[in-house]
Amino acid sequence: MTRTAHHTRPPHGRRAHDNSPGTPWCSVVLHDLRYSARGITDATRESRRPRPHKVRRAVDVYSFARYRRDASVARWSAVEERRARQRLRSDVGTLLGLVNTTAGELALDAADTVDIPPARHRRGSLWLA
Repeated sequence: MTRTAHHTRPPHGRRAHDNSPGTPWCSVVLHDLRYSARGITDATRESRRPRPHKVRRAVDVYSFARYRRDASVARWSAVEERRARQRLRSDVGTLLGLVNTTAGELALDAADTVDIPPARHRRGSLWLA
């Protein structure tokens, strides 16, 4: 299984990281193979497969999102879910007010005028974090 930058193991004998401001928390080197536009056009012209080029990227990580169990995403998610439930209750109340008439008959044609979007999935904002 391949490892991404967030799943690499620290090397053995790693020193404690420097907590001073302005220094990276972790440094990661990523190796990748990429196709250039020129390489693809040359390969097409010569009727052969394109050859990828090695790309090396060094990334300095200064902070991680939700580091040390940050609860801000959970609070944001709870507020968004509460708002989504309130919007759904409001829309359904509008629909019921239009459909239920005082004469006792249901006005089914009025139901087509109200558009109720589907409710958001529970903990949907956690996917956006």
